[in-house]
Amino acid sequence: MPTLTLPAEGGCRCGRVRLKISAKPLLTMACHCTGCQLMSSSTYSLSAAIPADGFEIIKGEPVIGGLHGASRHYFCGYCMTWMFTRPEGLDWFVNLRPTMLDDPAWFRPFIETWTSEKLPWATTPAVHSYAAPPAIEEYDGLVAEYAKTQA
Repeated sequence: MPTLTLPAEGGCRCGRVRLKISAKPLLTMACHCTGCQLMSSSTYSLSAAIPADGFEIIKGEPVIGGLHGASRHYFCGYCMTWMFTRPEGLDWFVNLRPTMLDDPAWFRPFIETWTSEKLPWATTPAVHSYAAPPAIEEYDGLVAEYAKTQA
């Protein structure tokens, strides 16, 4: 399987917003919640939790979209591509949609969440599955386990 080469760049569908990551993901995920299904127009959304100091917008300016709630979902204001999310109270990472990167072939979800809402036929290669999000206390262990798979 291909590996992530850093720094890595990517952008929205139209190219008006470009980004760069310079840090490896802390964790990779697939979310099956109905909100992500609706926002991604797909069976689930994919995320790579990138340390905030390893993420930057290098061209354009994304806009907040989605539900405009506590978690801020960022889109290209022109093509409306959902690019990344900044969860409220968790400013130390950014949930990047990994398919925004120019080469997303390295991506594989390590965990999947909200399987209680997944479409019956939807599957992922995730190592861990959760009916809802994991308990906050579980994330340190998941991050450590994921890091071992990337070494």
